Amino acid sequence: MEVFNFNSSILYIHKPSNNSIEGGDITVYEQCKDMPAALIFYVILQFINLFLGVPANLMVLWLLHKNKGDSSTSDIFILHLAILDTFFCLLPPLELANIFFITISGTWYVIRFFYAVKDSSPLFLSCICLDRYMAVLHPITFTELKDRSHRTVCIAMVWLVTLAHGTAKCVDNIPNIEKAFTVMILTCFTIMLICNVAILRALRQSGPGRDEMHPVKKRAFKMVLIILAIIVFNYFPPVALVPFQDQFSQDVFYCYIDYVAFGFMDISSSIQPVLYLSREKIPQVLSCCRKDGGSGDSTDPS
Repeated sequence: MEVFNFNSSILYIHKPSNNSIEGGDITVYEQCKDMPAALIFYVILQFINLFLGVPANLMVLWLLHKNKGDSSTSDIFILHLAILDTFFCLLPPLELANIFFITISGTWYVIRFFYAVKDSSPLFLSCICLDRYMAVLHPITFTELKDRSHRTVCIAMVWLVTLAHGTAKCVDNIPNIEKAFTVMILTCFTIMLICNVAILRALRQSGPGRDEMHPVKKRAFKMVLIILAIIVFNYFPPVALVPFQDQFSQDVFYCYIDYVAFGFMDISSSIQPVLYLSREKIPQVLSCCRKDGGSGDSTDPS
């Protein structure tokens, strides 16, 4: 069996083999019929994204709109991350059909674009981490920059990179595009890890001799802890596998390792909004008769 790869900046993601591209009868499932467990596991995670991720991300968007008068500076990045994740969570029906039934190559171009969009989500997480880093460790500079338009510029640049990467994935013949984006993703991973560890240390050391952390800093601590958990559990597995790709046979890597690693990365589209909603105590804000009245949900420790 000849195995190809489609979309990933870190590892290889599934791409149809030549016989399927040329009009053969072999589906992805038939290629991996001797090792179907990981593929089924991956499909289950994708449908969790569809049935949990879509409503959760829409709830995040509604909550950010509802509390826009009392928001953190990071909320603009969270809003665009939720839009990106909502877009990605709509993929499972097409991918299910492509894995089990479709043998034509046209659908892979759409799927590659979706996954290129997902590849870019660490850019928004990096923006959140850098925003929190400045707020906690450099509060004076953060206050001076708080009302500037640099966040809008950052968002525009991230979407530009996202759309350019998606287009490049669909073209699929740009040399070294995978290597360039691998470097970017690994850089994002490093930035997020360094920023979050520094923030956690600073927040834990704030208020020496006190049993309780200041409420505003406690909320900031929770946000950073959530992002750090997402980095470790969702993005670390595919990143950690980079040095070990050659240790697996093509069949095992394509039909097993690949789907498991990126299943964890993809499910972050559901985990991120759920953790955000849990931080915001969503059962309280869902009360129709309750008004916020200055609830102080901002996580800016300034």
